[in-house]
Amino acid sequence: MHENLVHPEDAFLLVIDVQERYRTVLEDWDGVAARVRILIQGARLLELPIAYTEQYPKGLGSTGPEILETLEDAPRFEKRTISALGAPALSAYLEQLGRREGIVCGLETHACINQTVHSLLANGYRVHLPFDALASRHAVDHEQGYRKMLASGAIGGSVETILLECLQSADHPAFKSVQELLK
Repeated sequence: MHENLVHPEDAFLLVIDVQERYRTVLEDWDGVAARVRILIQGARLLELPIAYTEQYPKGLGSTGPEILETLEDAPRFEKRTISALGAPALSAYLEQLGRREGIVCGLETHACINQTVHSLLANGYRVHLPFDALASRHAVDHEQGYRKMLASGAIGGSVETILLECLQSADHPAFKSVQELLK
């Protein structure tokens, strides 16, 4: 299999800081939240482990309810560091999973996503970034943050690209269910 494709047996989904405070400051909260939801639902159908973070929820609020309902019982990691790996419990959780490919989505591309991705890369993970399930308050920060992560070795894509790579074939038992999510 090609090195830049997602290997679902070795992958996990990490949802970063899709919190209420961003609802009113992101240009397209609804669009990004919808893409994050599809990615989470697809990861569930594909039986990928899922974890999520909240940056200082006392100040930024909790994860948006439309996201929370799809996360179900996924482990939540509270953090105060910009990189999610600054939360020791999250680093330990990822190590315990034994999977080496992270699919990372959430907010903000140039800040917490950027530093988390660089931490993952420095720790030997391969990282997949769905452009349409990431956002910053300002388009330039989103675009520049994304470019920087790709230049550092992260692998670009979209929600649909990543989910289809995980399926690999129309013979996959979750193919029809994932296909429905993407329509």
